[in-house]
Amino acid sequence: MPPLHGLRVIDLTRVLAGPYCAMLLGDMGAEVIKIEEPSHGDDTRAWAPFQQGISTFFLGMNRSKKSVALDLKTQAGADALRNLLTDTDILIENFRPGSLKKLGFDYDTISTTYPQLIYCSVTGYGHDGPKHNLPGYDAVIQAESGLMHVTGARNGPPMRTGVAITDYLAGLYAMNGILLALRDRDETGLGQHVDIALLDAMTATLSLPANVLFATGEELGREGNDHHSLTPYETVAVTDGLVMIAVGNQRLWHQFCEAIGHPALDTDPRFITNTDRMKHRNELKKLLAACLAAFTRDTLIKQLHKHSVPCGQVRTLAEALAEPQLIARKMVIELTHPELGVIRALGNPIKLSRTPAVLDKPPPTLGQHTDEILGESGQPSFTKTRAGTTEAGE
Repeated sequence: MPPLHGLRVIDLTRVLAGPYCAMLLGDMGAEVIKIEEPSHGDDTRAWAPFQQGISTFFLGMNRSKKSVALDLKTQAGADALRNLLTDTDILIENFRPGSLKKLGFDYDTISTTYPQLIYCSVTGYGHDGPKHNLPGYDAVIQAESGLMHVTGARNGPPMRTGVAITDYLAGLYAMNGILLALRDRDETGLGQHVDIALLDAMTATLSLPANVLFATGEELGREGNDHHSLTPYETVAVTDGLVMIAVGNQRLWHQFCEAIGHPALDTDPRFITNTDRMKHRNELKKLLAACLAAFTRDTLIKQLHKHSVPCGQVRTLAEALAEPQLIARKMVIELTHPELGVIRALGNPIKLSRTPAVLDKPPPTLGQHTDEILGESGQPSFTKTRAGTTEAGE
């Protein structure tokens, strides 16, 4: 039995951070009911690219859920959600602060009727502070957090990362906050507000450059694929691509020099310690380029592994997802979608020995479970009108 079996989650989120958090809870056994606007659903249902007309972005963030189509602007839709909250443990939302107050679903209003409810908000800037009312988008948060300042080539402009990292981090922190609130509810019987901001989540990961700034008053610049404090800890070019090497201590430096067949580097006075190597980084780079030019990726990695030096291929995504290690760890899985048939998806990285994740629910079609969920709670079925609103049926 997965560990969150028996918990009910109402998912009022769209796009990435909130849906990711809700999906992880669903993977671990919670019943996740995704409430979607009937005319179009989650915004990402309309985002390209598509697989037979279905958004691949939506597919990636919404397994382990049931979809219920409700228009919360109608009395019938709002009443239906309130009825569902009677048996709900967790509500997750990512509306701009204040938006749900107009509908009567803000935390202060809801908590008076449902004091046991854990109410998680995921926003760009949080529910207080001078920017709390601004919309939150990953690209903007990457810029405002300072992440882009330390990302990119040494002499190039600030760069955004290739994935929406602030959303994923916020989703993970949201899951952690919810689990902490559940633990407290076990003791007190009371829920609470879990307030997660993308800006906070991203800032919390910048401890190394922040601590350098706090200690010295100086900002670390961009280093590309190099490390701010260690060398060689970087990509190196070989005949058929790039290899990432991570010489993280003095012992590994000795082993690295032996592995590449140039033990004299180990006794070169310019490179004796990591501090020496950092002072002479450019000289070392040129020497390593000459030493490694004749290696292929496979031969260099084999030699480095033989001497226990951390390294890896710089892979394309297709190469990475075909990696036997990921297959063995069930990080690439198959699900049976009601319209697409068998689809591939990424697995859950949390591996529990006794109560593992159960990944058997594909992303739902819009409103797929409306009648099922509302019927279970004794509510009338709902029908979609021409205007796209949701009204109670007889």
